[in-house]
Amino acid sequence: MMRILLFAGLWLVLTEADPGAMPVGALAALAAAWTSKHLLPPQPGRLRLMALLRFTWHFLKLSVYSGIDVAYRALHPRLPLDPALVGVRVTLPPGMARTTLASELSLLPGTLAVSQDGDEVVLHCLDQTQPIEQQVSTEGTLITSILGDGPDAGGTRHV
Repeated sequence: MMRILLFAGLWLVLTEADPGAMPVGALAALAAAWTSKHLLPPQPGRLRLMALLRFTWHFLKLSVYSGIDVAYRALHPRLPLDPALVGVRVTLPPGMARTTLASELSLLPGTLAVSQDGDEVVLHCLDQTQPIEQQVSTEGTLITSILGDGPDAGGTRHV
């Protein structure tokens, strides 16, 4: 039911609550909810709202800082870069928690998650001398606090 309500709300926003679009919107919301349930089945656990709000603030600050850091590196006359592909072991379980972490790691200053290989997330880093493992652990802890899916820890390996 929650998925239907979310998709119906999205439909209302997209159509600016046009009454003529309501019948099609109801069918679209039902189809989207059915599809999403099969593509992403419900998982145990629950979303923690206060942790999500704290994470949102952290996410916004990190996004701004990351943009400034990348712009600084790109515009600096000496181009302070030491790029590498770095593998970081994570212990979050496969599924939503690990995928969320990998997506969020792309927001760290100068990093981009490029693949997941077993218990590793491979990151492209503009500067491999940064404390990547510590940053990944911090982000994993935040994701865990929202989804409640176990600890994040691990080692770093240069690929």
